[in-house]
Amino acid sequence: MVILREGLCPGLSPDIIVALKANNVKTVVDLVSSDLEELARKCSLSYKTLVAVRRVLLAQYSAFPTNGADLYEELKSSTAILPTGHRSLDKLFDSGLYTGELTEIAGAAGSGKTQVCQSIAVNVAYSLKQGVLYVDTTGGLTASRLLQLVQSRTEQEDEQIASLQRIEVVHVFDVYKMFDVLQDLRCRISQQVMSFGGPLRLVIIDSVCAVIYPLLGGNQAEGMAIMMQLARELKTVARELSLAVLVTNHVTKDGATGIRPALGRSWSFVPSTRILLKRHEGSKESERRTVSLTKSPRQPTNLQVEVDIGSCGTLEESNAGTATGS
Repeated sequence: MVILREGLCPGLSPDIIVALKANNVKTVVDLVSSDLEELARKCSLSYKTLVAVRRVLLAQYSAFPTNGADLYEELKSSTAILPTGHRSLDKLFDSGLYTGELTEIAGAAGSGKTQVCQSIAVNVAYSLKQGVLYVDTTGGLTASRLLQLVQSRTEQEDEQIASLQRIEVVHVFDVYKMFDVLQDLRCRISQQVMSFGGPLRLVIIDSVCAVIYPLLGGNQAEGMAIMMQLARELKTVARELSLAVLVTNHVTKDGATGIRPALGRSWSFVPSTRILLKRHEGSKESERRTVSLTKSPRQPTNLQVEVDIGSCGTLEESNAGTATGS
């Protein structure tokens, strides 16, 4: 279900959206299935404008047939694999993060989700020399930590500066701003006005829960609809722009002793690959995590590895870092 909003298509102005919503036309389906003559009269809008908007929306959101051979050729030409910079994690991910897919890191507060995201961002920016868009929804990202991670890779100041310039940080604190960021990303790529110092290949959202949870407390149905619209936007951006999308998610209790990723069953179908981080009690210098693969289109989902997070947030190989079955 796609909610009508500014920027969704040309001609859909804020005034038109307000008028439509006042007459209970809130989604694309509501609009394209309405009697436009009657709707134009009720809303005091131009019939010609509504027809033009509906035509564009149908072109954007209707399914068109294609054959398997064309899809396969498109997949081969558009898919890239981005190593995380950590051998054990790459074993879980089957070599790294795949463009065109959404990958999720789930874990409790303090489990190391942000450290893993920052480490991957720096590896993509420094080792692969690719651009990263880092969407911070909690204020957990710090420039000093990114600098520490880059400094752990190289002592050359010019390389440090170039790597940091490939990471663009955006602070987002509500879901509507998130939609704006994704729409802006589409426009910038289509107009080739990116400023990453290299092609953009990775979008990180840390964390997706922070912008979705406020929607689920009131009108549950509307909140779920917006959550699934965000899921659709993220998957579309990954596929159409050949980007790897990495998001973090919280966990909730599952029974007496277990845990499961948050946001419910509907969201569970969104990520192509999902890992679960669990924290071990460790020393102050190095904190061990168990990383479990819980969903994958390519790997058996009983794989686990051990990783250490160093004092400055670097991911380090654990002595028990070999992938094993649980």
